[in-house]
Amino acid sequence: MPQLSLHSPIGPLTLTEEEGKIISLDWGWGRDQTETPMLCAARDWLDKWFDEPKAAGPFPFPLEPMFGTDYQKRVWNALCAIPVGTVKTYQALAKEVGGSARSVGQAVGRNPIPILIPCHRIVSQNGLGGYSGDGGIDDKRWLLNLEGAPIPSRA
Repeated sequence: MPQLSLHSPIGPLTLTEEEGKIISLDWGWGRDQTETPMLCAARDWLDKWFDEPKAAGPFPFPLEPMFGTDYQKRVWNALCAIPVGTVKTYQALAKEVGGSARSVGQAVGRNPIPILIPCHRIVSQNGLGGYSGDGGIDDKRWLLNLEGAPIPSRA
């Protein structure tokens, strides 16, 4: 599977493509680098997003997580509907997709395409909640600040 890495303000990130779809975004530098047209364009979009998230527009390529249950995919699809610069609680998302706040949190934590499937926009009622990125909660706070999103008061 072709992979392409990029430098970002939160560290190196690696995109993986399969059959014309982005299937993962991982922290760290990928071992093999392949400059496919889609991966180059996705890298360029991310560079723009890190400069100005609201001006970057929607991600222009299909996202197809390489794994996940039907429930997890339903949660991940709902994450994509949260606008740049806004947050939603685990509880509010659970009301939309069904299940509990805990089950939403577990699905969010298994998101294989963070940032592009914006799991950083989900917060706890009492603070930021968790984040699976390499920098953990600090990355989540940084991403929300970049977007101009409200940070929960207890975070």
